[in-house]
Amino acid sequence: MSEAQWERTLTVTTAEQTHALAAELGGVLEAGDLLVLTGELGAGKTTFTQGLGEGLGVRAGIISPTFVLVRIHPNLADGPRPGGPDLVHVDAYRLDSAAEIDDIDLENTMDTAVTVVEWGRDRVEHLSDSRLEVDLLRSVGGDNTAATTDGDVMDFDTDDDDEPRTIVFRGFGPRWAEAPKLLETSENGGY
Repeated sequence: MSEAQWERTLTVTTAEQTHALAAELGGVLEAGDLLVLTGELGAGKTTFTQGLGEGLGVRAGIISPTFVLVRIHPNLADGPRPGGPDLVHVDAYRLDSAAEIDDIDLENTMDTAVTVVEWGRDRVEHLSDSRLEVDLLRSVGGDNTAATTDGDVMDFDTDDDDEPRTIVFRGFGPRWAEAPKLLETSENGGY
């Protein structure tokens, strides 16, 4: 696996901030972009994807594709980015390998859409030479270090949407040679 070209860490304190940050990011995404979202249940992956959808100007109603694996949200002709890319939202939690990712045939939409894959680490890197990894980390028991991305901690209390989250962005490949300006951190690392 290649090394990230850059890493940025931001802190958000509410679900609305998570949504707003993602909406701003959605405004700079292009067709062909691959985003890999990682975080335990309740970390905000779907809230983040809803914000991306808003920024991309796709049809509202984004929900987790857990049981269908893939949902396609078309760009709206009367939205903020008419003619922009669609959003392909994938949940790879129940998929065990890159071969199973290939079976859902994402290659057909990769060039014309923004593809967001929840739980995609170590499963989707082969789809593109560039990707943006987004780790959403919840504070567990008041200690942000307990929220890991390797699956060791599973906090099933998903009712607190407004607890602080740390969001770590990593850019890989030529598309993400430099971090988007919107990810420049403030003095305290907050958004």
